[in-house]
Amino acid sequence: MGHGSYNAADWSRLKHSRGISDQSTAGDIFKGNGAQEKYLPQFITVRESRDSADSPNATPIIIGFDSTGSMGYLAAEIAKNSLNKTATMILEKRPVPDPHIMCAAFTSPGHGLSMQVTQFEADIRVVEQLLDFVLQGGNRYSYDALVWYFALKHTSTDCFEKRGKKGFLFCIGDEIGDDGKEAILRSSEIERTYGDKNAPDYKTRELAAEAGQKYEIFHIITGSHTASSLKTWEPLLPGRNAVIEPADIEFLAEVMISLMQVTGGMTKAEAVSQWSGKAKDVVATALETISL
Repeated sequence: MGHGSYNAADWSRLKHSRGISDQSTAGDIFKGNGAQEKYLPQFITVRESRDSADSPNATPIIIGFDSTGSMGYLAAEIAKNSLNKTATMILEKRPVPDPHIMCAAFTSPGHGLSMQVTQFEADIRVVEQLLDFVLQGGNRYSYDALVWYFALKHTSTDCFEKRGKKGFLFCIGDEIGDDGKEAILRSSEIERTYGDKNAPDYKTRELAAEAGQKYEIFHIITGSHTASSLKTWEPLLPGRNAVIEPADIEFLAEVMISLMQVTGGMTKAEAVSQWSGKAKDVVATALETISL
């Protein structure tokens, strides 16, 4: 997938057709009565990001977000604003060539709605698919490992396979990491979530390292306990954890774009200086904990 190109006017039409406004809540936006099989990993063999006439140098970008009840504001922000801002700003700033975006919503492993994933898309279809998602209840740990596993085992990209270049994988959530324990994604959880039989148990550090061969992985921490959460994430992804306060979540796009630019060789100072006002302050804070 990944044909077509993104047009901001398409987003305006989609928002109008879905009745989405700045006041819309997650409950208003995600009205699905049940999860659709086409978005559930156990029914998906692979998600593909392929080069095309429209995208001759496709770059896969996975945006995963914690979809638990406490993170409803994040899901709403991504659906209302951040995904559109990210797509349009990527086209403007060009931190990567020919972006293909896939969204993933995740909770805790082992049940029918542990994950939902869109296709990789280069146009408004990624938002249309995102709006089909169903939100879930709460959990204590953030299970980025679900997205890492899917990226490792169930994505196929020309970016990596033809050019040996990595895509980008961002997960956003307000939960702690593994709380200093050696967290494990169990074989039984993998089978229930993805349908993959005879998979081994994966320690989260090992899974991050393997998926990190294909993707530049980052975790974006938000919520009411960002400092304590950061301490649990640093052992898992050292130097790759950015902090955004909930009140500043509207600047998620600027932070993700800046992270891609810094990964590509831009200095932190250069990345910060391109923004103004509150966005500049938020990006500066987010990059303080990044060390590549």
